[in-house]
Amino acid sequence: MKYKTLDDVNVKGKTVIVRVDFNSTVDPETKKLLDDERIKLHSITIKELAEKGAKVVVLAHQGRPGDPDFIGLEQHALRLKDILGMNIKFIEDIVGEKAINAIKTLKDGEILLLDNVRCLPDEMAKKSIEEHANSTIVKVLAPLADMFIIDAFAAAHRAHASIVGFIPKLPTVFGRIMEKEVLAIDKVRSVENRPIVYVLGGSKVKEGVEISEYVLSNNRVDYILTGGLVAQLFLYAKGINLGDINVNVLKERGLLDLVSKAKTLIDTFKEKIVTPKDLAVKFDGNRKEILVEELPTEYEISDIGSKTMDYFVKFLSNAKAVFLHGPMGIYEDSKFIEGTRAVFKAAVESKAFTVAGGGHTIAALSRLGLYGKVSYVSSGGGALLEALMGKKLPVIEAIEKYQTKFFN
Repeated sequence: MKYKTLDDVNVKGKTVIVRVDFNSTVDPETKKLLDDERIKLHSITIKELAEKGAKVVVLAHQGRPGDPDFIGLEQHALRLKDILGMNIKFIEDIVGEKAINAIKTLKDGEILLLDNVRCLPDEMAKKSIEEHANSTIVKVLAPLADMFIIDAFAAAHRAHASIVGFIPKLPTVFGRIMEKEVLAIDKVRSVENRPIVYVLGGSKVKEGVEISEYVLSNNRVDYILTGGLVAQLFLYAKGINLGDINVNVLKERGLLDLVSKAKTLIDTFKEKIVTPKDLAVKFDGNRKEILVEELPTEYEISDIGSKTMDYFVKFLSNAKAVFLHGPMGIYEDSKFIEGTRAVFKAAVESKAFTVAGGGHTIAALSRLGLYGKVSYVSSGGGALLEALMGKKLPVIEAIEKYQTKFFN
């Protein structure tokens, strides 16, 4: 790990600002939290800091201004209290006198959660790292702190004030979640872990094509196994008529604009992009499998077929690193979860290091009872994809620029 972590600093008696990502699902009517997975995740770093005697100031966001899930963080504080079994102070303030006084009076081992940082008008402004270092939150809070801990990997692709602004002003290290995420991404992108297999399915087709383009062009992958709408797009790009009902789905989602790029990728990397041999369609509410050669079909394509499952398993059984992003079909329907079951099961039962990302991927793993068998489940959506596509996250850019200022 070339970036500093909690292992490299002594936090006892220090005031530390830790930026986490508590962004959770909120009921649009009642404004109540519907889950606390990310709060549980970041409680690991918060607990370690408190137990090591730090004065812990937690920064987090929830939703975006104007959206139904844009609420204060009082509920998050109560959830954190329940998870940790520790007292959590919460202040409905971020940069005012209440917040300042609460920080100044913190004792070693105490935890303070400030309110939603996105309440500040300059938090999400489009600015450079240096401009964000002059934002209100940094100007007010940085002088009160000894250190900044960045743990919000899921928001690490956002160049926001509370994400990058403290890095030029305070010694900055990774929290435990950020550390694990970066290590996992490095491992799945490592050229030594060959063969590397990407499983790209679901409905995030644009992202699937972009990831494919990057990893193929930069020799970061050996095989890409396709399912879901990603597979349908690549099959269509091969010149295969899927049937009006399925082509219309691609058209309605604006995905036909990606056909040209997908065709170029297939023509250039035809041995590496693996498309289904057969498919399962919804026939009178039941599952019916057809060969790709039997297309077009008047029925909705809803999963990969049995021959494809066996075919994909062979690639996965020999893999050294696997990235799972998207199910193979309509996993919510028990008739069409079979492709996802076979592929995900083969991935976790292989000897490969497996990384899973994306909401539907995680939901499918949970439904199949495979969540705990994946080597690493990423908390990041956009941040994970951008990192895998070789884009430098703003947090990483800021740390690389300013780390030597504080650590020799």
